[in-house]
Amino acid sequence: MEVDQRVVLPGDIIDVNKEETIVLGPGLRQEGDDVVATKAGILQHLETGNRWWIDSNQKRYIAASGESIIGTITAKTGDYFRVDIGAAHVAILPYLSFEGATKRNRPNLSVHSLVYCRVAMANRDMEAELECINPSSGKADGFGELKGGFVFTCSLGLCRRLLDPHTPILTFLGEHFPFETAVGMNGRVWVNSEDAQRTILISNAIQNSEYLSTEECKEMVQSLVNQL
Repeated sequence: MEVDQRVVLPGDIIDVNKEETIVLGPGLRQEGDDVVATKAGILQHLETGNRWWIDSNQKRYIAASGESIIGTITAKTGDYFRVDIGAAHVAILPYLSFEGATKRNRPNLSVHSLVYCRVAMANRDMEAELECINPSSGKADGFGELKGGFVFTCSLGLCRRLLDPHTPILTFLGEHFPFETAVGMNGRVWVNSEDAQRTILISNAIQNSEYLSTEECKEMVQSLVNQL
């Protein structure tokens, strides 16, 4: 990933190559022929797909199309679930947005269930719409209800770093503990392992790793292993 360490503020015009197809992520929007920053942070650029976004440690999650998130079902209505995603407003998850779901075969989810889903549509003037299928394959591909385990909240910046396949803390933990995890871009992380003690240990290690270097993460994981 190519990283531009330029700090931008709301209203700044971003200099991008307008002759190529550009994918704008959180913190950027198009106004006429210009790409303008809508929040303060560090400008990031990924060559693959020519993606641009602003990385910041904001506390309130703002839904963006295509992001994977973890939500809690708060209510059931005629055609959809209402889901708390940590944003200013609840989102909606239609019953038919699950793999194999039909009008007769609806997903059996109760209030307070955890779901790992994808933001299908996000608009500042409407409730975000979610889905539990991969639009490219029509399959669940990991989306759906999260059973068991433990969910905790952390900064949005840490969640974005955890999605990197080479994140040091997850790599070091995986060398010693078998576990599974789901990372939501909305500041929620779900962890499940063979017992409650290891699940809490892994969760605490991930939260404590936010401001640690690679070497410090390795030492922390090793000290936790020695305590078991």
